[in-house]
Amino acid sequence: MDASLEKIADPTLAEMGKNLKEAMKMLEDGQRRTEEENGKKLVSGDIPGPLQGSGQDMVSILQLVQNLMHGDEDEESPSTRIQNIGEQGHMALLGHSLGAYISTLDKEKLRKLTTRILSDTTLWLCRIFRYENGCAYFHEEEREGLTKICRLAIHSRYEDFVVDGFNVLYNKKPVIYLSAAARPGLGQYLCNQLGLPFPCLCRVPCNTVFGSQHQMDVAFLEKLIKDDTERGKLPLLLVANAGTSAVGHTDKIGRLKELCEQYGMWLHVEGVNLATLALGYVSSSVLAATKCDSMTMTPGPWLGLPAVPAVTLYKHDDPALTLVAGLTSNKPADKLRALPLWLSLQYLGLDGIVERIKHACQLSQRLQESLKKVNHIKILVEEELSSPVVVFRFSQELPGSDAVVKAVPAANMVPSPSGRERHACDALNRWLGEQLKQLVPASGLTVMDLEVEGTCVRFSPLMTAAALGTRGEDVDQLVAGIQSKLPVLSCTLQLRGEFKQEVEGTAGLLYVDDPNWPGIGVVRYEHANDDKSSLKSDPEGKEIHTGLLKKLNELESDLTFKIGPEYKSMKSCLYVGMASDDIDIAELVETIAATAREIEENSRLLENMTEVVRKGIQEAQVELQKANEERLLEEGVLRQIPVVGSVLNWFSPVQALQKGRTFNLTAGSLESTEPIYVYKAQSTGVTPPPTPSGTRTKQRFTGQKPFKRSLRGSDALSETSSVSHIEDLEKVERLSSEPEPNTPEASTPKGHPGTPSPQKANQTENLQKGAQCPDDQPQMGKPGSRDLRFTQPVNSHL
Repeated sequence: MDASLEKIADPTLAEMGKNLKEAMKMLEDGQRRTEEENGKKLVSGDIPGPLQGSGQDMVSILQLVQNLMHGDEDEESPSTRIQNIGEQGHMALLGHSLGAYISTLDKEKLRKLTTRILSDTTLWLCRIFRYENGCAYFHEEEREGLTKICRLAIHSRYEDFVVDGFNVLYNKKPVIYLSAAARPGLGQYLCNQLGLPFPCLCRVPCNTVFGSQHQMDVAFLEKLIKDDTERGKLPLLLVANAGTSAVGHTDKIGRLKELCEQYGMWLHVEGVNLATLALGYVSSSVLAATKCDSMTMTPGPWLGLPAVPAVTLYKHDDPALTLVAGLTSNKPADKLRALPLWLSLQYLGLDGIVERIKHACQLSQRLQESLKKVNHIKILVEEELSSPVVVFRFSQELPGSDAVVKAVPAANMVPSPSGRERHACDALNRWLGEQLKQLVPASGLTVMDLEVEGTCVRFSPLMTAAALGTRGEDVDQLVAGIQSKLPVLSCTLQLRGEFKQEVEGTAGLLYVDDPNWPGIGVVRYEHANDDKSSLKSDPEGKEIHTGLLKKLNELESDLTFKIGPEYKSMKSCLYVGMASDDIDIAELVETIAATAREIEENSRLLENMTEVVRKGIQEAQVELQKANEERLLEEGVLRQIPVVGSVLNWFSPVQALQKGRTFNLTAGSLESTEPIYVYKAQSTGVTPPPTPSGTRTKQRFTGQKPFKRSLRGSDALSETSSVSHIEDLEKVERLSSEPEPNTPEASTPKGHPGTPSPQKANQTENLQKGAQCPDDQPQMGKPGSRDLRFTQPVNSHL
């Protein structure tokens, strides 16, 4: 390219091309920098600062732009990063720089050059898209062209509009007809730009019985036009679709054109399917758009050209009205809008333009043919070979329910089991779309919500393939990804109903209907202090659900769990993820309930134990103080004198037992320590209650993960193995209870046949109760002990 720039006689143009190449190279290299270089950012890139007085060179400024463009890429997903621009993109960017340079020419040269650019671009576009003898208006905002067309229609139908203004419109109000499948916000935008009230806008419904549900109902439109004419209104303009913004369906443009000619209306067509006019084979419905009064096209996305204006082609014989409407202009700057497109079309050539559009259509047909062979995937198509947009969704018929929601008006739809099933499918399709977008970023998929069909996934390569570089291999990878996700979707959809029934039949659990959650379901544990009428956050419930999440994740099952606020309130809930295999829902729900109940009981036990221990310490302190006072009265005052007491105790020692108090944590009672010192053994007191089980007792095979259903015949095998296991335990207990013949304990003392010694019996009893007393001394605080002993006064604050 450097050699080609040297041949340019104008040094300014050569320098401009060289600078653009260097600038684009520097900006594109910024995407491949290392993390270490990314850390070295200019301070002014993050924090706005004052303008430097000395100025900066071009390299520093481009470095700043680079930091602003790519500075936060580490935090963004790969799909949101700026895409690399090819040579055709460089030509489009050069057009903006070149336009600023051309504007510095003298008026005569500027007029000739801009006229040539505008006429060439108009001629090329009209021939490529089969719109003969048309004019072109280039605009940045896609809807701006339609606004200008509406002004032209108003000036054409209201001859006195220039003189009388809106008084003419007041006497005979204009009506603009839009399809119900038009892109959102188009009608409101037109009314705001034209200064018309909203009653001037008429929304035409789509077919409800015959034809596509995204096509304009022609019979109903004719009825609306007749009613407006009888009321003294003027049918002004009709906006038809050659590829709706949602699913790419085309209206019956031929029939609509006849209707517009009958009532003297202007017909405007827009849509992505207009790009197929450049191909050799065009469907009859799209080909009829060449007979319309105007059409708006977006060649930038179709051809992968950045910063290229949209184009509105129209036919009109009065140049004065087009000038008044703003479709033509005498300003050179307005004519230079076509310069980026003029350069790009020459760079691509006719073959390159047709090849890009043809490649996008082949991608959509390839995906459409592949999805026909995939079960449970419904394709929303108008005609198999005419629409370059593929819209599909996962849809599976469950036993005992309607397969698909029928195509009826939204006003006639009533809540039904099939409607609830549709909400579940919507969540699953939303999850499917997001997973496919991450799996194949070059596919350019979008997830959208349709009024009748629900949530769907759209593949529109005409709008994305040229910029993303989508290939046939990407489509194959997309189909493989869909097939790999289908088992998960089918299994999850089948288990949602069973999960809801199990939760509703389990005490302490509440099923939460969250239409946006794609997993098995959402459940909330209702603890004892749960205020069911409140929608505020519950700290105790959040703590229980947090512990429940930790316990479930420790089981290492194939399911994923998470906690979050409820769909309609701020209370914490447990979200159960998608299932890839047959799950035992009963075991899952029972485990959730038992684990949550165990966590709640443990928290209650800790709270109650704290209060009981505090009261026990205070009671022990009072009783120990009382025992000390009684001991002073028994021993006398003389024994308390240091010297006299020692002599007196030597001549007449006191045989008093050491008294204390032991606190039984299980029974919550205060007891005397006298039996411990008398019998040399620790009393166990009340047997502690069994700890609640957090999981369902179920025998598993080697390698079997939790919540998996057992294989056929496993119940009998499990019962047999459990019985044999109990018999083995009984044998072990009998063997352990029988004394060995060679040990001293096996011999019975004389005079007491069959009866062990009292000391041995006491030790055996203590060992069976878990007491530990080596060296005939009671050991406190050892494992198995549930007592706190106080032999001295204890501070109450402990």
